[in-house]
Amino acid sequence: MEITPIRNEKDYQKALERLEEIFDSKKGTPEGDELEILSILIDRYENETFPIGMPDPIEAIKFRMEQMGMKQKDLAEVMGFKSRVSEILNKKRKLSLSMIRKLSTSLRIPTEVLVQDY
Repeated sequence: MEITPIRNEKDYQKALERLEEIFDSKKGTPEGDELEILSILIDRYENETFPIGMPDPIEAIKFRMEQMGMKQKDLAEVMGFKSRVSEILNKKRKLSLSMIRKLSTSLRIPTEVLVQDY
């Protein structure tokens, strides 16, 4: 087992190839240990090289509403007035702190997503 840091695309491709070779290794074996360490290194490299930003707050609300089968009127029950919901979803009104709290609780969207500027 010769594991080296992943510093560039060439190292990354080499690590992926090796991972594929030992993918079905059993835990507790030398190859199983190599698989575990290699997975950690690949994950770290991918997180640093290909970071995924947080979604737009309004798009996150719309996505979650779609997942839950909610309509604007359903969201109005959580937030108050239907016209307010429409303004928020069309980005004509900013979310207030109390709205963020309600949305986070009822739609289970992390507050760090909802507090972002848009």
